[in-house]
Amino acid sequence: MSLPQSLLRSLDKIPGFDKEAFEKVHASGEQITSLRLNPTKRFNIQSSILNTAEKIPWNDHGYYLPARPSFITDPLIHAGAYYVQEASSMFLEEALKQTVDLSQPIKILDLCAAPGGKSTLIQSIISDSSLLVSNEVIKTRVTILSENITKWGAANVVVTNNDPKDFQRLENYFDVIVVDAPCSGSGLFRKDTEAIKEWSEQNVQLCHQRQQRILADILPALKESGILIYSTCSYSKDEDEEICDWLINDCHLSSHKYFLHPEWNIVETVSTKHNAYGYRFYPDKIKGEGFFIAAFKKSTVNISERRINKPRNRSEKISDKEWEILKPLLKKPDNFSFIKLKEEVIAIPSQFEDELATLQSALYIKKAGIKLGTVIRDQLIPDHELALSTIISTAIPSVDVDREIALQYLRKEEIKLNTVAKGWVLLTYQQLPLGWVKILSNRVNNYYPKEWRILHK
Repeated sequence: MSLPQSLLRSLDKIPGFDKEAFEKVHASGEQITSLRLNPTKRFNIQSSILNTAEKIPWNDHGYYLPARPSFITDPLIHAGAYYVQEASSMFLEEALKQTVDLSQPIKILDLCAAPGGKSTLIQSIISDSSLLVSNEVIKTRVTILSENITKWGAANVVVTNNDPKDFQRLENYFDVIVVDAPCSGSGLFRKDTEAIKEWSEQNVQLCHQRQQRILADILPALKESGILIYSTCSYSKDEDEEICDWLINDCHLSSHKYFLHPEWNIVETVSTKHNAYGYRFYPDKIKGEGFFIAAFKKSTVNISERRINKPRNRSEKISDKEWEILKPLLKKPDNFSFIKLKEEVIAIPSQFEDELATLQSALYIKKAGIKLGTVIRDQLIPDHELALSTIISTAIPSVDVDREIALQYLRKEEIKLNTVAKGWVLLTYQQLPLGWVKILSNRVNNYYPKEWRILHK
């Protein structure tokens, strides 16, 4: 692997950079595989792929794997039991814990969220009384984001598909904004050698300008004294420390310093102009890929508070009859508001009903809360979101299957079940729901979403 010489020269005087070790680790061909467990979907670790896993030190639920298994053929990943995520980026958990009181109700925005790694991480550490808005600007990528949020199963998430400037309609709204900014991608050279061909100094400058534009557009939506977490997978100073200086100089933010355990080998840097703290992850020093992260607090100087007008139009509520149909489906139905969108019913935690109306007035919403299904002739046609959610009642009829049948189901093939159950039934694997089947007298109808089916044999 031949690294761009202009990149190596640009890193020469940056703290922590060791040219020989840096080139050696890239030439080694080593690939690091890591995943993060879903704490709300416990499963038997002893019978899973984690038998010989090693704990990631800066994340409570993160693990290194000794080798990369075939994730696509593991039913647990389709059940949302874990998320395959790069280890360095899991430091976001530590970054948030050291800057935010996560026990309190907060509104947090993950601005550049697809495919969903950071959003699922954030959802795992915020309280149930907090709201996560997970946004992706690119339409083709918001679909996979919604899928991964659905698999994670939480109800306190809203997925949006908006440009950063659209959030200016929500002035002073979010307590925390996470911006994992589009970048030149040099930190991922080991994982994606094709990225080396696309790297150039000109692209770094284009990314620098794009990052400034994104941040300038989104900062009005951050509350006074709110926290901005900025990160990239780039080594370039232009996209890292220089952006930190710009945030302090032009946007009047203040830098936040993190406490690091020495054995983590994360390198603290200080920007040239304003001594802003940044944190670099070098693959020759840590077990992970290249990463940069920094935190800032928004100043209260010269910022006017503006009230967000609450929309007058309210969403259609369900009828008493529909309530009686839906109530048995959820663990704690009294904690939710039920909203009808055309014929579909959405469940969202009651404390977020007004927030959802506010978000709807300003943004395009792709997904909100948990879609329960459609009520037709006094019966619910259940949605896949309900099956994978963590709010579904444990009293719902279910059939636990082995790996072979689970994979047949996930490929949307015909399956056979040895059960006396009839009607709508949850198909589970290691007690974790995979989706719905409808058991009739002579067959089993497979309702796994066609667009999600496994094509790999």
